[in-house]
Amino acid sequence: MRVVLMWLVMVTGAWAQDRSSEFDYYVLSLSWSPNWCAYEGDARGSDQCDARHDHGWILHGLWPQYHRGWPEYCQTAERPPSRAMTRDMADIMGTSGLAWHQWKKHGVCSGLSATAYYALSREAYGRVVRPEVFRKLDKTVKLPASVVEEAFLQANPGMEPDGVTITCRQGHIQEARICLSRDLDPVPCGQDVVRDCTAKDALFTPIR
Repeated sequence: MRVVLMWLVMVTGAWAQDRSSEFDYYVLSLSWSPNWCAYEGDARGSDQCDARHDHGWILHGLWPQYHRGWPEYCQTAERPPSRAMTRDMADIMGTSGLAWHQWKKHGVCSGLSATAYYALSREAYGRVVRPEVFRKLDKTVKLPASVVEEAFLQANPGMEPDGVTITCRQGHIQEARICLSRDLDPVPCGQDVVRDCTAKDALFTPIR
């Protein structure tokens, strides 16, 4: 029974819940906020989509990752973040609610305190150059997902194609997922992450 259980969690990626800090690298997930607002956020009435903001690439999360599979909802002795801590992340994450969710699902597997996890997330976000060209759009366009990847590679010469993945959702460019070492240096992504969107006409919505 023990062998069967171990096999199941390895295949599904649902690794043991108490393996906090045991992982191989991070995935930095950047979400293009106007696209998320177009296909989901506006309907939710999310503050992230309010016209007073000019969010572009926001930090969806910094995710501990194995070369195959990933940990989530790990047991941790660390205290959860305060409301002030999650609120302070809203400038790069869109909402305090997303900051809380990312801690609860991914941060608890980092082996870090909430303070350290948010600080590392902010550092990772700051290290990646987000291509300015997308902020200059004045209308919705259709483009190949590969164009978005190439823009990130050109803006970040230290990155390689196998370290960046672009995802799509509901016909829109969704996220740029960038693989980083535990020291936040670019690394190749594992096979669970390298699943590029192949759309040739994905929608890309401008900042309002």
